[in-house]
Amino acid sequence: MADFIDGSENVTVHGILNWILLLVIFSIITVIGNYIGYEHPMADSLVGMGILSLITLIGVWMERELPFNISSILYISIIGILIALPGMPTSDFVLYYVSQVELLSIVTVFLAYVGIGMGKSWDEFKALGWRAVVITVLVIASTYYGAAIVAHVILVLTGVPAV
Repeated sequence: MADFIDGSENVTVHGILNWILLLVIFSIITVIGNYIGYEHPMADSLVGMGILSLITLIGVWMERELPFNISSILYISIIGILIALPGMPTSDFVLYYVSQVELLSIVTVFLAYVGIGMGKSWDEFKALGWRAVVITVLVIASTYYGAAIVAHVILVLTGVPAV
């Protein structure tokens, strides 16, 4: 499935269609998981995933077409922030529908995709050895604990009682 995405620098109709197909499959699986796990209405979740997918497509297109050396994640973040800013005509619509999609539903599908990608390159992963596994575990644990500490500090500073 990794061959689905056209990684070239040029935007082609074939590449865009592959991105759209991948995002449609990703969205459908996410919406089903969102409905089963969190009982959000499927129609609302589908609209939310459509918004997120459209933002993603625009961000990927901008990365490849604009003359700046900027990652698509930055474009995607800026677009998302701009259309959700209070006072923007799109704000209420975007915030309502995107809030109907739980982050864990998206992450679950994404991690499954990454797992499939890892399975395809298992020999390369084994060649890295046990040190890579240790480093991976340390990086993931450090990221988790670091984010938890920052979140805790922010919550305490904003007056939310510590549990």
